Formats: sequence, structure tokens, C-alpha cells
Amino acid sequence: MKIEVKENNNDRLDKYLSLNTEFSRALITKMLDDGFILVNDEIKKGSYKPKMGDEIELDESFKIDTDILPEKMDLNIVYEDDYLMVINKPSGLVVHPGSGNYSHTLVNGLMYYTKNLSDINGSSRVGIVHRIDKDTSGLMLVAKTNKAHELLADMFKEHSIKRTYIALLDGELPYDKATIDAPIKRDSNNFNKMGVFKDGKKAITHLKVLKRYKGYTLVSLNLETGRTHQIRVHMKYIGFPIYNDPVYNTKDTTEFGQFLHSWKVEFTHPITNEHLEFTAEMPKEMSDFIASL
Repeated sequence: MKIEVKENNNDRLDKYLSLNTEFSRALITKMLDDGFILVNDEIKKGSYKPKMGDEIELDESFKIDTDILPEKMDLNIVYEDDYLMVINKPSGLVVHPGSGNYSHTLVNGLMYYTKNLSDINGSSRVGIVHRIDKDTSGLMLVAKTNKAHELLADMFKEHSIKRTYIALLDGELPYDKATIDAPIKRDSNNFNKMGVFKDGKKAITHLKVLKRYKGYTLVSLNLETGRTHQIRVHMKYIGFPIYNDPVYNTKDTTEFGQFLHSWKVEFTHPITNEHLEFTAEMPKEMSDFIASL
């Protein structure tokens, strides 16, 4: 269920939702605690007061099944210590449960691997500080303690964690570098898509061409902000959508999904202050296709 707040009000989020849905306030509170309610794609406390233009998403499947079980999974752990992990997520793996999908997610695998995971964002998102799309591959951070989670979340907000993506674009980009500064919000006509709109949230993507091929361009991308689908939306916006993107590219696609890979992450460890930098090779499907061009 998705709700767009039409006007400002003084009600708390938990009260507002109990008045505007069929759910009880007690169930709303539980859903908020377990991360089944997002406001503008972010988890909020029950005390948050909705503002005009806010987009609230409720995962109604919560009332059917909230059992999230550990599941044995081959995790590609690039780095691990007592406070955090760096995971190389394969394309096709959903990060956390939701929308009736309670198994075969990264969270299920993390729960099997270790009991030491932050729980700030509720039982359905243990360890998850940020996420990348199901069909986007590559590096993401996982918090093992609540303290590390809080500090990492602050670092993401302050843009002090540098993330570099690699993408293959449809078309031959005519310039070597670009900065796309175009606000993004959810498309009111299709809640599964985001788009560039004047009243959207500020979104900035920095682009650099790595190599050109006939009909394609390989680029690296750095995010200055972290909006949902930001790179995919910005690439479509400039007229060079990501190759094989089933949502933002009008050409036929395969099951593999968009050729977008979280290649590098660089940050200062929030506890030890150690400088850390990691890279991950592109998936074979992506690298083989590029090699064939």
C-alpha cells in the first residue's frame, strides 16, 4: 500500500496511519519497528510527523507472515571485523525481505552466517545500513553492531563514504565527463518507478567515460546523493539508459537485469578510524558481454 500525504498535519506517523488505513495503531507500531513502513524510502519512528508530499509505503504482507528465517547461503564476504562487513552481492539477490518475499534474501543469508547484526532497522533488515537494487551487483556495507550502524548511517548522510559504480550504457556518449544534477522522486503514475521532477529531492551523479564501443559506452559513476534508482534514472534522463535495464530502458532485456555494478567502496572505519578501500570484479555475464563488443 502506498499513501501520498496531501497536506501537513500535527499527527504522529503511527496515529496518522492508524487513521488512514485499516491497521490498528499497535500493528502500525510493530510494522514501524520491524521496518515494514517507509517514508520517502526511509525508515522513520512513530513520532515522525508526516509532511505534505511525503510518500509512505506499507508492506501489507506483514500481517500475513513476519517469520524471517536464517538460510544457508554462499556469501561473498570481501571484508569482516567485529563491527562491520563488506559484501559482494550478486545480481538477482534481493537485499531484505518484503512484499511477501521472506526467503532467499541477503538478510536470510546474513542471519544464518552470524547472530551479530545490528537491529536498528528492525528484524527484517538486520545489518542493513543501505541497499542496492536486486539486479545491481557489487559491494555494500553491513553493520554488525548498533553503534557501527549509527555511525555508518551518519557517514552515508554526510557523503563521506565514496562509492563508485561501473555501468554499460546504450549509445555512444559524446562527452568524457558529466555531472547530472536533476531532482528525483517517485513517479505518481507508476509507484514502481522513479523519475526526474522539479519538486523531487536533490540528486547528483558524477560520470566519467572509461571506454566507448560501437553503440555502447562503459562509464564509472560516483554518487553525491543516494536516491532510489538514482543512477538508472539519471542515465535514462540524459538519453543513455543502462544496458539491459528492464525498467528504464525501452529495449528488450534478459533476466540478468541492468548492467550496473557497485565496483568500489572507500571509507574511514567508524570505530578504528582505519582507511579502507575495496573493489569487486564485474559479474561474468557483464564482463563477457563487454569483452564481446
